[in-house]
Amino acid sequence: MVSDHYEFGAYRLDAQSRMLFREGDHVTLPPKVTELLVALVQAAGRVLTREELLQRLWPDTVVEEGSLTSHISLLRKALGEDPKAQDFIETLPKRGYRFVASVKRLASGAHDGGVDRTMLVVLPFENLTAGERYDYFSEGLTEEMITELARLSPERLGVIARTSAMQFKSTTKRIAQIGSELGVSHVLEGSVRRVGERVRITAQLIRVSDESHLWAQSYERDLHDVLEVQTEVARAVAREIQIKLTPDEQRRLDPDKTRSINPQAYELYLRGRHFWYRRTEEGIRKSIQCFEEALRHDPGFAAAYDGISDAHTMLACRGMTPALESFHKAKTAARQAVRLQPELGEGYASLAHVRLHDWDWVGLESDFRQAVELDPGYAIAHYWYAEYLMAMGRTPEAVGRVEHGWELDPLNSVINASVGMIRYLAHDYDGALVALRRGLEIDPTHYVSYLRMGLVCLQKKLPNEAIDAMRQAVMHSGGSTEALAGLAQAHAVTGDKLAMERIVKELGESAGRYVSPYNVARVYAAIDEKQRALEWLERAYREHNPDLIELTREPSFAGLHSDAKFRELVERIGWRSVAAD
Repeated sequence: MVSDHYEFGAYRLDAQSRMLFREGDHVTLPPKVTELLVALVQAAGRVLTREELLQRLWPDTVVEEGSLTSHISLLRKALGEDPKAQDFIETLPKRGYRFVASVKRLASGAHDGGVDRTMLVVLPFENLTAGERYDYFSEGLTEEMITELARLSPERLGVIARTSAMQFKSTTKRIAQIGSELGVSHVLEGSVRRVGERVRITAQLIRVSDESHLWAQSYERDLHDVLEVQTEVARAVAREIQIKLTPDEQRRLDPDKTRSINPQAYELYLRGRHFWYRRTEEGIRKSIQCFEEALRHDPGFAAAYDGISDAHTMLACRGMTPALESFHKAKTAARQAVRLQPELGEGYASLAHVRLHDWDWVGLESDFRQAVELDPGYAIAHYWYAEYLMAMGRTPEAVGRVEHGWELDPLNSVINASVGMIRYLAHDYDGALVALRRGLEIDPTHYVSYLRMGLVCLQKKLPNEAIDAMRQAVMHSGGSTEALAGLAQAHAVTGDKLAMERIVKELGESAGRYVSPYNVARVYAAIDEKQRALEWLERAYREHNPDLIELTREPSFAGLHSDAKFRELVERIGWRSVAAD
């Protein structure tokens, strides 16, 4: 009996679960690249036209042929193929592509060498309560369900993260199309209706391959018992997709361990996360108010402390507040979250994140490892861990870690911008552009993506494109000081020193607005004004600027590496030497 498992060279492909293994090790691929590989392998020896592949990968969506070309390139790299040799994928000019390696389709049961991993997406639970003002509640419940399922059995069940799942809110797309776009084999969908303190939740599990309903259930609970529903759904999902839970996993889902929650605190927490995800200064500050109000109702609510930590760290990292005070608040809140709930992966992630930017290096990697082990589906934590790895000069590990986060949350513009940043710091400018353009396709207003694209274009000697990108960053950020500094840097590199000085003067006169000295240092370093760059970096050090973790990898500062003052600054931050390129 044949199966959906294929072998070619050192590789084994599980077409059903969309998993690729090389000599037993899992090879992480973006969902669209995986779908491309499946199409080529299943048609091995036959030419697939560009039109066929575009329709397969992007049904009902108009994309440029360059998107297909870039995905072919990514697939070649993943397979370790020399494009000139074309050992796996043959390019037929003006026609399409053909998989030319010898492919063997395995008999059923002949593929036990690796661990099959099911991929699942939790679609946004439909809000059946009158009025959009309760959307935050249904979205929050969706996020909680994603977290619970992602922790269930990460080696055997992968769960798409919140932001990518939210792209399908109120979607009219068929289950098969959603499955294809995200590379998942199963979909969990449901609805929420609130009446006072009572909540009615329905959930159903659907298999993508034939769109059959494997399981459905309705629950009615008081609001303080809503966490019980998450554990019951997790058990049902594990049963239906035939995941055998270990004793530790069984104990974690023990109903006796489910914490009853204060309804008012829980609702305020969900509101706070709703505001935090906006990533604007106003939204972040509103989230802090909600989290603090939640703690007044329930002083032992660990997740609210975690939210406070994330909010203060974000304010500092986006240059909206001075770092010292914000980091103190963030670290205190994160430690309290971990103390109250030691199994809270998000708490460890928040603690590790603020410790990273606070140059608190001792035992830091242990906190990151604890975070991703306790909550492996928390995509942004993988980026924060990648930042640490990059700061340590462990470039390949950093790129692999952030790409894993992207696999969990491929339709998140923030995660795509994060991939772009890590690849920029790795000096992989072409790879950075691919990720940043991908993010802007998802959210054309995401100013951080434009900002980082501008930095990449400067390194690629594309000055006009850099200025255009920085102007977009300024516009979409509402004139943030971070984006304005980026535009000044672009003008400086293009030789328009007057425009640069005008913006720097404007930043210096920004009464009431915090200006990151690190960003100003980057402006002067870009035009080789070393002394002024070092003066601003010294000021950044005094202010404990969070961006200094990128100091040894930032391309703009490459000309300072041989300077004694720069090297001494690097040592004060906690590195022994400048990281190698």
